[in-house]
Amino acid sequence: MRWPIADSPAFAYIPINSAVLRSTLETHRGRPTGRWARFFVLEPMTDLIAKSAIDRRLAEIVTPVIEGLGYELVRIRLMGGLYKTVQIMADLPEGGIGVADCAKISTAVSAVLDVEDPIEDAFTLEVSSPGIDRPLTRLKDFDAWTDYEARIETEDMIDGRKRFKGMLRGTEGDEVLIEIPEGTIGLKFDWLSDAKLILTDELITEMLRQKKASGIEDETEFDDIEEDTDAPEET
Repeated sequence: MRWPIADSPAFAYIPINSAVLRSTLETHRGRPTGRWARFFVLEPMTDLIAKSAIDRRLAEIVTPVIEGLGYELVRIRLMGGLYKTVQIMADLPEGGIGVADCAKISTAVSAVLDVEDPIEDAFTLEVSSPGIDRPLTRLKDFDAWTDYEARIETEDMIDGRKRFKGMLRGTEGDEVLIEIPEGTIGLKFDWLSDAKLILTDELITEMLRQKKASGIEDETEFDDIEEDTDAPEET
């Protein structure tokens, strides 16, 4: 069985639920090995991290594994279509995750998913870094990326709008602070349906600093930019 790892960005693809992989793990079924017998204080699960019921179920399974390796789960999604894909975004607590890190996560997560078997059909596991213009899925992300530009969407209309674009100004209690042309406003974290950083020169500089700080010097391991060209402009 071949487990190809893409050169760029920080991605690792592993097809799982295959007969070959299953046969290597069959001896672990029904006999606890103690490998995952650890206790963790997990981040509160939000829709930004895991949106659907199956996403949340997957997050419950993989989060202890990812955190046990010293990483953090940023987002998880089960993508449908002709071939199902479990997409995981992970990062180091200090940022700067690389290809080798994604491969390490993929190996551990694929094993536990095969044992838990939460998805009936065959699927591909895809592990990646959050990217340069990363999604903001946890309250602490808005503090970590204070003074960088972001685009935020809310579930419901707030003063006649759902989309807000401006400079992040940290948090205050359970509110995300963002400076828009009208001034700095607070949005309840629970109101958010989507949030991500906006690509700027300052953001690219900071991401490169994180990569170098984590020991990644090879530019082929830098993240591709996910440009949101279809998103309507905020008004």
